[in-house]
Amino acid sequence: MRYIEICENDVRLMFGVDDKERLLLFYVSTRQQDMDRVTTDFSEFSPVEVIVTGGNCPEDRLGHKLVHSSAGVGLRFLNYERMEEENGCRYVFYMQNEEYGLHVELHYCFYDGVQAFTSFSRVTNTGHIPQGLEALTSFSLHGFDVYGRQGYEERYRLHLVHNGWQKELAWSAGSFSQMGLSASQERGRYNSSKMISVTNTGAWSTKEYLPLGFLEDREQGECLAWQIEHNGSWHWEIAEHAGMLYLKVTGPTELYAHWYREIAPGEQFTSVPVSVVCTKGDVRDAAVQLNEYRRRKRRENEDNRTMPVIYNDYMNCLWGKPTTEEEIPLIDMAADMGCEYYCIDCGWYSAGEWWSNVGEWLPSKERFPVTTKFPEGFTSLLKYIRAKGMVPGLWLELEVMGLNCRLAGQKPDSWFFMRHGRRVREKSRYQLDFRNPQVRAFADEVIARLVEEYGVGYIKMDYNIEPGIGTDYEADSPGDGLLEHERAYLAWLAGIFAKYPRLVIENCGSGGMRMDYAMLKLCSIQSTSDMENYRIYSTIAVNAPIALTPEQAAVWSYPLHAQDEEETIFNMVNVMLLRIHQSGHLFRLGEHCRELIAEAISYYKDTREDRRSACPFWPLGFAAYQDDWACLGLQGADKTYLAVWRRGGDEPDCLLPMPQYRGKEIHIRCAYPAKKEAAFAWDCEEGCLNVTFGRKVMARVFEIE
Repeated sequence: MRYIEICENDVRLMFGVDDKERLLLFYVSTRQQDMDRVTTDFSEFSPVEVIVTGGNCPEDRLGHKLVHSSAGVGLRFLNYERMEEENGCRYVFYMQNEEYGLHVELHYCFYDGVQAFTSFSRVTNTGHIPQGLEALTSFSLHGFDVYGRQGYEERYRLHLVHNGWQKELAWSAGSFSQMGLSASQERGRYNSSKMISVTNTGAWSTKEYLPLGFLEDREQGECLAWQIEHNGSWHWEIAEHAGMLYLKVTGPTELYAHWYREIAPGEQFTSVPVSVVCTKGDVRDAAVQLNEYRRRKRRENEDNRTMPVIYNDYMNCLWGKPTTEEEIPLIDMAADMGCEYYCIDCGWYSAGEWWSNVGEWLPSKERFPVTTKFPEGFTSLLKYIRAKGMVPGLWLELEVMGLNCRLAGQKPDSWFFMRHGRRVREKSRYQLDFRNPQVRAFADEVIARLVEEYGVGYIKMDYNIEPGIGTDYEADSPGDGLLEHERAYLAWLAGIFAKYPRLVIENCGSGGMRMDYAMLKLCSIQSTSDMENYRIYSTIAVNAPIALTPEQAAVWSYPLHAQDEEETIFNMVNVMLLRIHQSGHLFRLGEHCRELIAEAISYYKDTREDRRSACPFWPLGFAAYQDDWACLGLQGADKTYLAVWRRGGDEPDCLLPMPQYRGKEIHIRCAYPAKKEAAFAWDCEEGCLNVTFGRKVMARVFEIE
């Protein structure tokens, strides 16, 4: 056995090449492991799995697991190289399977100063006949349990983030047995058909789970995290095989997403990218490193640097029924409150029911008539927004066309998702196919009209349907059609930003149903939820930095009651450490409530420069929807900001551990609201802040320096 060790930014990957010239990956860790402790045989594992149609695995792989693939175990190592890149380096391992005529590249891309790397695979058909691909993994790790003394029941804690419409960012954690994988065999003899797996099939990439996992190793004091960067179907699994535990991470597969791809001789296919974090500490430390990685990978943009305040007229406000008459008082009040963007949400293009009429994207003359004050109708209203010192924005759902849209009957089937010879219909809409250059040209025209003719600087790009497994039109499989559509959409979106670099596009999928970093590498801001209950929304606010950087996480604030000052404060604390999506009939609120909103927005603006690259922390851990108390901290360049919520219960006191300040005399103040302070006490020796909230539902923001 000869070894190849990679060590970048305190992350170590240990490879071996055995006497059969097979490449093996022994571990990913922050420490150098004792290879002499390895007594189990790694020969049935490969650092990349390639499932080929007609291939035969020589041993029973026990069920539907993505392990011991026929083409994977037959790969022979050729060589590897390290290449310097602008912000780090890349390692590429080259392998060949002579039986199937496949050349495989395994890429690991590192970034200076971050304990993370991007992993993906590329396969080329170097043979003389086509080969059918049924799965190609992006990241594979085996035997992560063999270097410790404890069994995996005691040693590991797996963290998941459940997601769903108005149930976003619901963190959960447990042992492997609590997740369904029990240690029922002797160590070194683990083998079973059972696995822990999470799968998404379809175009709503986060409709049940975020494409994230955190594996906390409590014996060795480190955490491994993975993030699948794809806006469609994906899958990951942890299971036992050949006496060890393994992790496999992939995009779509035939088994789980109806994906099959035939690659002709000379043709190439690349898997979806997966980011991997390995860091000392626990899941919260891994979440911090993952955020730093996201900041490195996303598109450079002004929006994430300046973090402007956005008003949107939808949530608990106009509900998709905008008119000139309804908008004017909202625009005036949003400007008075200090908002910098004003977005008119859905319905602006349709005189009647807006849902199934989407697709042509021309303003409704009935909703926005020509008048003496607004001689150009809708465009005059957008100019009015600019005259008030705000950038106008509009809602779009550009990937769909309603069944009642005039254009839907005029365009050919090649414009739309098709299965079994018929258009795919979902909730009274058709799904446009961005593989079609005519569709992309149509989308270009819509964006050009909004930006160049209407003067729009902000687009809320929504996506409210789930077209399922994909399209089989001119595709090897429905999953293949979906994957190529998703990639074409991302390429189109990148082209829009190249043409309009100052344009802000919010990524929205009925709230957070497409909260992935394929989209968020490009879009600077993400709708986190359509949650209508401001008390529950605080859970989403606390957990948002697990999923995305704070400066990309848009949270709604929508005070409802004219005289309820604590409700107004609670709403504003929800948004204070993230991105403000202000809404609500602000002009109907009482004077004191309006003053509290203006104070919050002013404080937000005063501190956003300090917070734009802040490091999140969670004194109470991640939040659950049923918790009485919740807390999110951001450690900025100059100060630390702490949002604290009480949401019920009988206990008015809450102890917030902050060990980073233990033994330090720090200055703490209630920063918002300035005139409604809350009682608190700092225990320097224990490193704990005790806060006292007299009401069962209230929230405050504290500053620490």
